[in-house]
Amino acid sequence: MTEFASFADLRTACLDLPPPDPTAAAAAAAREATLTKPPGSLGRLEDFAAFLSRWQGRHAPRLERVNVLVFAGNHGVVARGVSAYPAEVTAQMVANFAAGGAAINQLARIAGAHLQVVPLFLEQPTADFTVAAAMGENRFLSAVAVGYDAVADADLLCLGEMGIGNTTAAAAIAAALFGGGGRRWAGRGTGVDDEGLGRKQAAVDRALAVHADILGDPLAVAAAFGGHELAALLGAALAARRRRIPMLLDGFVCTAAVAPLARLRADALDHCLAAHVSAEAGHRALLDELGLKPILDLGMRLGEASAAAVGVLLLRAALACHTGMATFAEAGVSDKPDDQSRDRGTVA
Repeated sequence: MTEFASFADLRTACLDLPPPDPTAAAAAAAREATLTKPPGSLGRLEDFAAFLSRWQGRHAPRLERVNVLVFAGNHGVVARGVSAYPAEVTAQMVANFAAGGAAINQLARIAGAHLQVVPLFLEQPTADFTVAAAMGENRFLSAVAVGYDAVADADLLCLGEMGIGNTTAAAAIAAALFGGGGRRWAGRGTGVDDEGLGRKQAAVDRALAVHADILGDPLAVAAAFGGHELAALLGAALAARRRRIPMLLDGFVCTAAVAPLARLRADALDHCLAAHVSAEAGHRALLDELGLKPILDLGMRLGEASAAAVGVLLLRAALACHTGMATFAEAGVSDKPDDQSRDRGTVA
C-alpha cells in the first residue's frame, strides 16, 4: 500500500507530475484534418480524441478499459443540520450500489465501464469541522492513500462520491481555496429548505473563521474541511495523473475534492475533463476558477459519478468518429471545397 508519511511527502508527489505526450496528440490532429468533414465540424468531439491520445500516449486512443471509482464517507458536520437526509443513508446507498440498484449502476453498464465502490471509515465520521479539523494529518493521508491505490491501469477513469453532508464540505473547501463565504459556495445539496441552506452557509463561515490560520496550505485545507471520500478522490486524481490516465470528473463535490491539486500546481488537472456542470450552486464558479469547461449541462446533481458515466458515451462517440470515419483519400471525396459548398458547411 502507498504511504504518504506527511503533508510534505504528499506535497512532493503532487508537484512531481509527468507531462502529456505531444507527439500522440499531434498524430490525432493530423488524422482529424484528413477526415471527410469540414475542419472543426464535430466541435468538441474532435478535441476529445486529441485529449485521449495526449494522455494515453498513443494514437489511436482506446476506450477498452474504462473504470468508475466511487468513494463513500460520512461527515461530522451533519450534526449541524446541513442535510435533508441522516448520515446512515451513506451506508444504505453503498448497499444499494452493491445490489445494482443505483443510477450509477445503470449508467456504468451502458457506458461499458467497470464500477468499483470504496467505502471509507463509515462508522467513524470526520469531526465537525466547525469546531475542529475534519481529519488529522494521519487520517487524511491514509484516506488519500486508499484513493491512490484504488486506481488500476485503465484507458479512462471516472471519479464520483457518496456522502451525506459532503456538499457542505465541498463548499467549505471551495471557499477556503478561492475566497468568498458560505453564500457564494453553499447550495441546497440533497434538497434542504431555506433554513437548512442558512445552516450550511453558517457552517462554512464558522469553519473559515476557526481554521483561518491554515487557509494558505491547500493540503491542510483538504484535511480540515474535507472528508474521507474527498481525500480519496484527491489521491485517485493524483495517481491517475502520475500514471497518465485521462479522467472524467463528476460534479461539485468531486471537483472541490481535487481542487487543492490545482492550487499546488496550476497544470495538475490537465488530465481531467469536467463531465458536466451541476445544478448545485457553486459548481459553475468552481469550474471557472479551475479553467475547466464542462461537457454537459443537464441539470444533474446526483453525484456518484452519474454525469461522468454519461460523459463516457460522448467520448466513445468522439473515438468512433475519429477512428472509423474515412479520410478524403479513402472515400474519393475532394478535400478542396469550392466557395459555395464552404458557405453551406458541406464537404462536396
